Amino acid sequence: MEIIVFLSVVIAVGAVLTSIVLVRRVKKQIAEMTDVLVDVKNGNGNRRILSATNELTAPLAYEINEIVVAYESRLSTVRQTEETNRQLMTSLSHDVRTPLTTLIGYLDAAHKGLVTGKDRDDYIETARRKAHDLKEYIDVLFDWFKLNSNEFALEIQSVEAAELTRNILIDWIPIFEDKQVEYDIDIPEHPVRVRLDMDSYMRIVNNLIQNVIAHSHADKIKIALSKKENNMELLLADNGVGIEKEDFLGLSIVHQLVEKMGGSITVESLPGEGTEFMLLFPLES
Repeated sequence: MEIIVFLSVVIAVGAVLTSIVLVRRVKKQIAEMTDVLVDVKNGNGNRRILSATNELTAPLAYEINEIVVAYESRLSTVRQTEETNRQLMTSLSHDVRTPLTTLIGYLDAAHKGLVTGKDRDDYIETARRKAHDLKEYIDVLFDWFKLNSNEFALEIQSVEAAELTRNILIDWIPIFEDKQVEYDIDIPEHPVRVRLDMDSYMRIVNNLIQNVIAHSHADKIKIALSKKENNMELLLADNGVGIEKEDFLGLSIVHQLVEKMGGSITVESLPGEGTEFMLLFPLES
């Protein structure tokens, strides 16, 4: 009996000591978790909680680590957006102020009588063109902000892209001929079905072609639509001067629209040699 009592006491003491060690270990791990969370709160998103799989706090540690990773990912997205907005506002302050100052200069000269006759008419016409250019830039800026808001939504539907692209280009052919731009259009007769927002797709194609007409000074343009593996491929190339810095904002809208429809876009541009856009959209299953 005494042996049994002794063993019971030993076991009880062992259990108490084990519990004390375990509690201390858990307290230490909780303190480490608290330290990590405080560090993350102060901006260090690289901190993680280390825990062996057999420890009591392991599930909690892993869950906290996943939350920290998700938090850091969202924070990174916010930072990228803030940096993009900062760059945009810097560009805006220059790209709007310069033409606006020039526009005011022409109008002031005409208003104050510094120029008369045909020169005055030329000044007013120049001011009118610059006002339209400025409005176009503001419209692009507005669209850019709208695309990045929660209010923007696409209406994705099954579209026969070959016929849609053909219809878009029909309206551009007279402009190509008027501007003496040689065009090479290659669109298959067979259907090419993809899931797109029709208005956004039309806007992408029109935007890219308008960029060629207004800025590239090209006299040749090639537009080709084809199937490539599981994608529809749309090529638009010209032999113009390349993409200028002031055109990046408008093209960023094209990039966003393409991505929102599940596609991708790449561009290769060499100064004085031309620009080539390649758009890919997944074919409908």
